[in-house]
Amino acid sequence: MPRISFIIPVYNTGKYIKRCLDSIFNQIEPEDIEVIVINDGSTDNSDELINQYIEKSNKKDIIKYYKKENEGVAKARNFGIEKATAKYILFVDSDDYISKETLEVLHPHIDKDIDMIKFKLQKFDSGGKILERVGGPTFETTTGQDAFTKLYSEDVLLDSPTIYLIKKELFTKNNLQFQGRYHEDFGLIPILILLAKTFISLPDYLYYYMQVENSITRSNDYDKTIKRMEDVFFHYDRMLKIIDTMQLEQVVEEDVKIYYTNAILSKMKDLKKEDRKRFMAEVKKRKMYQNIKARNVKQFIKRMLLMIGICPNLLKGRV
Repeated sequence: MPRISFIIPVYNTGKYIKRCLDSIFNQIEPEDIEVIVINDGSTDNSDELINQYIEKSNKKDIIKYYKKENEGVAKARNFGIEKATAKYILFVDSDDYISKETLEVLHPHIDKDIDMIKFKLQKFDSGGKILERVGGPTFETTTGQDAFTKLYSEDVLLDSPTIYLIKKELFTKNNLQFQGRYHEDFGLIPILILLAKTFISLPDYLYYYMQVENSITRSNDYDKTIKRMEDVFFHYDRMLKIIDTMQLEQVVEEDVKIYYTNAILSKMKDLKKEDRKRFMAEVKKRKMYQNIKARNVKQFIKRMLLMIGICPNLLKGRV
């Protein structure tokens, strides 16, 4: 049985898929793996190029290739999880790639049976130029709850699924899936971290993420901005129901709620005045000001502003 299932959703990224697959198969320390490629209704030449790659590389026994109608990256990842037979899952977007040292670095931690293994990411442009090395806390093996409190206020990519090696059973035993909504990673990855019995955060930069101008986060479609805002409230409400079933330490539960609240407030800067007012009413309805613990003066001010319906992130200085 393979130890790692690489799950690669593909949508109109034929020009990049060879680079992505090569990065997996050109590892310094190869081990038992399977590569699950899900063509999510591509309309370019992705299908032809994937089939050519499989034939030329003689990887028919390792690459599992599926084609389905376009339903979005979330459902493609869920499909891949269902097909995966390995103990661990690693998501790779088809226009990105991984370091040739990835398996060599992860291998010792797999041997220790760690539930979640976090690594770091570098951003590059379409010309291959490295734009940014995204840091974050590094620490030895701990619990998922402790890991969350170390990550939530410092790691800007906490909810990115591509920078974790994750045990499949965290998804299956807890009946968790990506939701098929905007910001689905925001809704799921923090929960998986909390559920992990063991967690480690490595200093190694193993993932290469291509920064493109037409990504979801850079979309100028205001209707999508509204839908994304609605979806983060969906994820917030779902989070409350899930953590209510967990036995979280009080400080961890507080940190989770602070994380989700701050993330929602930060997204309001893209809203028009009338829509901001509408969504601030949703914040007040949920009494989210109670999530901001007055551990310092800034947090106290933020809580007071939320109580009266003012989004603190819109003020100068970003309280």
